[in-house]
Amino acid sequence: GCPGMWDNITCWKPASVGEIVFVKCPALFRFIISEDGWEVDNLGQTHAGDYDLLESTAQSPLGDISRNCTEEGWSEPFPHYYDACGFDENETESDNQDYYYLSVKALYTVGYSTSLVSLTTAMVILCRFRKLHCTRNFIHMNLFVSFILRAISVFIKDGVLYAEQDGNHCFISTVECKAVMVFFHYCVMSNYFWLFIEGLYLFTLLVETFFPERRYFYWYTIIGWGTPTICVTVWAVLRLHFDDTGCWDMNDNTALWWVIKGPVVGSIMVS
Repeated sequence: GCPGMWDNITCWKPASVGEIVFVKCPALFRFIISEDGWEVDNLGQTHAGDYDLLESTAQSPLGDISRNCTEEGWSEPFPHYYDACGFDENETESDNQDYYYLSVKALYTVGYSTSLVSLTTAMVILCRFRKLHCTRNFIHMNLFVSFILRAISVFIKDGVLYAEQDGNHCFISTVECKAVMVFFHYCVMSNYFWLFIEGLYLFTLLVETFFPERRYFYWYTIIGWGTPTICVTVWAVLRLHFDDTGCWDMNDNTALWWVIKGPVVGSIMVS
């Protein structure tokens, strides 16, 4: 009867005619209420701060909102967001927040673009002159490639996830955006593991005076590109089966997130 809907505040899942749907106040309001004088703990429970508690349970912060699915469609929310969550749509500072996030995005876009140009120039120099071809520089080149891929993955991720500012982010769950997130995490992991290979190479120089560098380089390649492939693949499979929500850009499930974060932290500690 009533299709799923995003009302610019929260998500309403599909319902049949005559059904009443209840949702909780979005977690965002916990921070808004906290700034306005409420003290909110980690469990989302509210305590009196500088303001007295509202007498009506229906008006208490972080309450429930309901909509009725009628033959004409969704009814208006009851109680209103302002009454149930202490939120007034007309008093938000969305313009300032949008300006802030756009500024941050512009800043890191310029940074990644500068890095991309510099790294590409370095790659051309290292590839062009044969006298620079050696195991040490081959490792540097793979590290540069990982940085280049990381920058490119950020641009692709922004293009897919944030192409439409007013997009329905509740129900975006396409194969395309999930593949982009898998590629992004792979590039980040590869970046960290090639930094680890840099340290491992220096370690082998100190431990062994003579060793077949070319044979070692094969293992470096397997570790630098292969380990991220295994970790990200495992993460994607687990995410698909146990936490297949949204576009995989949020990592609320801590256990699954450690499949990627754990090896990264380990490589940093060993380095």
